[in-house]
Amino acid sequence: MNRNLAISLIRVTETAALASARYMGRGDKIGADQAAVDGMRKAFDLVNVRGTVVIGEGEKDKAPMLYIGEHIGAGGEDSMEVDIAVDPLDGTTLVAKGLPNAVAVIAMAPKGCLLNAPDTYMKKIAVGPKAAGKIDINASVEQNIKSVAKALDKDVADLTVIVQDRPRHYDMIREIRKVGSRLKLFGEGDVAAAIATGFEDTGVDMLMGIGGAPEGVIAAAALKCMGGELQGQLYPMSDEEMERCKELGWYEKDLKKILKLEDLVKGDEVFFASTGISDGDLLKGVLYYGNNHAKTHSVVMRAKTGTIRFVEAVHKLDKTDIMEDLMKKHMV
Repeated sequence: MNRNLAISLIRVTETAALASARYMGRGDKIGADQAAVDGMRKAFDLVNVRGTVVIGEGEKDKAPMLYIGEHIGAGGEDSMEVDIAVDPLDGTTLVAKGLPNAVAVIAMAPKGCLLNAPDTYMKKIAVGPKAAGKIDINASVEQNIKSVAKALDKDVADLTVIVQDRPRHYDMIREIRKVGSRLKLFGEGDVAAAIATGFEDTGVDMLMGIGGAPEGVIAAAALKCMGGELQGQLYPMSDEEMERCKELGWYEKDLKKILKLEDLVKGDEVFFASTGISDGDLLKGVLYYGNNHAKTHSVVMRAKTGTIRFVEAVHKLDKTDIMEDLMKKHMV
């Protein structure tokens, strides 16, 4: 794929972040999410690809746009066909409450290369490049911690594991504390938490737990670009989620399969982009200045080259038709 697509994807996540960040701390997570969706959708109308959303806001009858199966992009018949995985706002509650680590994210790969994961839960374990190949989702918490600590040349007591603060993880949390590792809990933001394992400066070494399957695919795309690793296993937690699995051809026998990185994201023609909405471990949030100026902080990655770029941009919000329209629609 054309490497210039990286800049186009940043523009997509920047627009989603700029629109959504206006809702920071206002208690309206639905409005924040809709603003991010609107921004991402409008920006994608300018990207020269023929894209199909394989991971989006939901099924067509449940999502006003960016639904699974939707065709997006400005490309014609000669343009490349690609799979698109989006989370316009990873962390709706974080924005509503004014909390850190909310991001807009997107992953893109050639058609057929991103797993069309059902909207259900997934058991996950993720690490950065130095610990890739040293994890096993079927191993115990203690075994994985010791293996990763050895790979990173760290004492177990210096290893930091990030886990979502949910009752389903209380046993795991007790095990981590028993082993003696450092523990970082987070409320929302599966994708940002997984990606943090790929950057040493975040202080996060490993993610463990059960989170969204769609978010697992998006995080896998980022970790593939970084040379990290994510293993997953579909984990439906209700009859409704089991039905969603069956609708996409996943039956009980399939749920035992351990999904490796290549199962989640095939090949190396993979792009990932993310823009911070609120300040986080990796990215700064949107900062609004006077006179209709705003600053964004983004990261974009390409698996084929392993390139990771951080982009800081200043935007004049009343100089583009897209942002003017979004500002009028989402006056909060």
